[in-house]
Parts: sequence; structure tokens; C-alpha cells
Amino acid sequence: MSDNIFQETALHEPTHHHGLDRPAITPLKKGVTSDTDAAAGQWTLIWHKFAKDRLAIVAGFVILTLYLIGIFAEFLAPNLAQAARPQYSYAPPQTISFFVEDENGERKFLPHVKGYSVTIDQASLRRSFVVDDSKVVPIGFFVRGPEYKMWGLFPSDLHLVGPRKANDPFYLLGADKLGRDLFSRVIYGTRVSMSIGLIGVCISLILGVVMGALSGYYGGWVDLLIQRIIEIISAMPTIPLWLGLAAAIPVSLAPLKVYFLITLIVSLLGWTSLAREVRGRFFALRGDDFVTAARLDGSNERRIIFRHILPSLTSHILAVVTLALPTMIVAETALSFLGVGLKPPVVSWGVLLQDAQNIRTISTAPWLLIWPAGAVVIAVLSFNFLGDGLRDAADPYDS
Repeated sequence: MSDNIFQETALHEPTHHHGLDRPAITPLKKGVTSDTDAAAGQWTLIWHKFAKDRLAIVAGFVILTLYLIGIFAEFLAPNLAQAARPQYSYAPPQTISFFVEDENGERKFLPHVKGYSVTIDQASLRRSFVVDDSKVVPIGFFVRGPEYKMWGLFPSDLHLVGPRKANDPFYLLGADKLGRDLFSRVIYGTRVSMSIGLIGVCISLILGVVMGALSGYYGGWVDLLIQRIIEIISAMPTIPLWLGLAAAIPVSLAPLKVYFLITLIVSLLGWTSLAREVRGRFFALRGDDFVTAARLDGSNERRIIFRHILPSLTSHILAVVTLALPTMIVAETALSFLGVGLKPPVVSWGVLLQDAQNIRTISTAPWLLIWPAGAVVIAVLSFNFLGDGLRDAADPYDS
């Protein structure tokens, strides 16, 4: 009888095998099969999903490169942004070559660009430049050139690349009507155009998050008032409103003050979409269990909003902000191009495009349009690709 009892007990006891005594883990999203990914936190899942989007990764590197170019503009630019040499007006772009032939016909390594020869049109008596293959302008890295102050603080004359002789012509992207180096001006313009978008988005982020959080959390008349303000701003035509506000800026203001006022104008019109995104998320989350638990635990409303609900929206807000950056850049470029935004001596991509407002200039020097516009296109596309990748990765549980 004791043997029967032992057998029945053995039948009802759970059998433990190697690896089967652990709690079962169900993959959180399609394609995740490892226990490490399945048990990972939200930020780890977001990174794993974002890392699979190669286009977004490349766009992120491009954006990082643009910001590094803006930070170290003085060192990277071969010339100063305002250094004019009228004798090289509308000089065409030069191409970098690495080998030359010596007197014996042997190829010799020597990084260089070709010099210029002047031709005069007998009909119009206009002077023009052509690249002369017989003239060699040696170039090098970490050369001495025009003096500058790094970030306005540290004097130096060291440039990453440039002609070995300071007076030799060096125009990789061509020159404008005053003989200023377009390559250097595009580099300097990167600092202004990229930073104005970043500062503008930071202001829009604060306005959008605060207004959207208040609207979504409290509801009622607060939500009604904020939504009516958003609808009024959204109903206004953007470009005429930008033009009107920018035209109201006094002409006598210093360029730095104009820069901040243009940033403020662009920001005041760019927070509405983010506010609605945040409002919708707050409506969905304010009744969740973790919010109720925080309220029962004695947390005040400010703590519930900023310590409990907003952190759960961080990834989504980051994606929305990334997609808003190109809008800011395009807005500054459009205002400056139309002559009501930033003005010389400030250098931005929009200011550079002012030189390409007539057909004659474009036909004479098409590089004045191609390179600044190309910089804007690259920056906007990179931000859009990065924002799409972040938006997809912001919801790692979506299959």
C-alpha cells in the first residue's frame, strides 16, 4: 500500500528539468526571441529597434556632423566669412587634385587646386575666370591663414585645410560677387541655421509640453481655452504671419538681437502640433493605474504631471521634436531669403540664398544657389529620416 501511495504522489509532483523551472517569458513584439530582449526595459527596446533602421542611423551621423561643423566653423573654414577679394568676383569652383607631373614627366604626390586665368568677353567687355590647368596652388592640412577668434574667445590662425600660401586663391565651391569664399560662408552659415532650429525647438518644446499637459490633465474650461488658442494660431496663414512679425522688427537692432527675435517668432508658431500630441497622450494616461496609485500615495498634481506622466512620453516627445526641427530651419531660410529675417553681416543659409534671387546671377554663378540650397535639403532630409526612425522606435511593442 505504501508503494501505491508513493506512486500516486510521484505522479502529482511537478517534474523539474534543466531550464524549465524558470518563469516563462513571452516575447513582447514580433521578432524578439531572446530572453534578454524580451525582459529588457523600454529604452533598451527603443534602442534595439532604432538600431535596425540604417537610414535613421546614417541621418543621425549626418546631423551630428553638421552640428560639429557649426561648432568648429572658424577652424574648418579656410577663409573668414566676410573676407572679400573683388579681384576674384564670381570665381568658379576649384577641384582638389592629388598628383602633379614634374619636369621629367613623373607623377608626384602633391595635393593642390588649379589657379585661374582671366578672360574678357569682347562683346560685353565682362571679365570672367576660368580654371587654368597650368597654374598649381598647393594646399595642405593645418595651415596658417587669416586670424580669427575661436567662439569669439581664443585667437588663432590655424585652419584645417587651405592654401600653403595665404594669398593664393582657394575657392572649393566658388566665390560670390565680392570674391568671398562660398565654402567658408556655407560652413559659417551652418552654425546659425542649425542652432536657430535647435533653440527654436527648445522654446516650442517648453510651450507645447506645458500647454498640452495642462490641457490634457485638467480638461474642462482649461482644455477648451487652450484648444481655442491653438486653433486660432493654426488657422492663420504661416508665411504671411511670419512676414508680418519679422517686418515689425526694428531695422536698427543689432544682428544678435535680430537673431533671437527671429528664433522667438519661429518658436511661437511651432508649438501647437506638439501641444496636441501631448494633450492626447495625457487624456489616454490620466486614468491609468499608475496615475491613480500616485494620487492615492499623496502626490500633488505637479508631481503627477512631471514625474509620472511626462517621463512615459519622453520617447514620443523626442520623435515629435526631431520632426519639428526641419520646419524651424526652413522657416528661417524662407524669412532670410525674402529679406525679412536675418540680414548681413549675419551668415546663414537663407542669407546666402539672397544672392541667388535673380536669373542673371544664377546663370553666371549657379553655385550660389546649388550649395546653400543643397545644405538646407541635406539637413531637412536628415532630420526627417531621423525623426521617422525615432517615431517608429518610440513604440517598441508595436509588431
